[in-house]
Amino acid sequence: MEVRWGVFLIILGSAIVTFIPRVVPLMVLSRFELPEWVMRWLNYVPISVIAALIGQEIFIHDGKIASLTSNIEFFAAIPTFFIAIKTRSLLVTVLGGIISIIVLRFLF
Repeated sequence: MEVRWGVFLIILGSAIVTFIPRVVPLMVLSRFELPEWVMRWLNYVPISVIAALIGQEIFIHDGKIASLTSNIEFFAAIPTFFIAIKTRSLLVTVLGGIISIIVLRFLF
């Protein structure tokens, strides 16, 4: 089997580029005690990212703001949102969202 050094270097470079932004902040910040307000702020980062990703998928189609009257994803998100609030379970929420989209696509 022939080793292609170009491919090997690309994989190695990709690993380094992925590794450094994840490990360096962890190593640097582990030496300091962060203020309480920073820790509270950091708790909101994951939910903000998820909300932005979901909002983009629900409200934007083909680079334009989608019409809510024909937007099945929007109507599937409504029961999914309430399931998430009620159960606080990721598995149940995902299953509820999948079932909602299946039912709506079947009906419309």
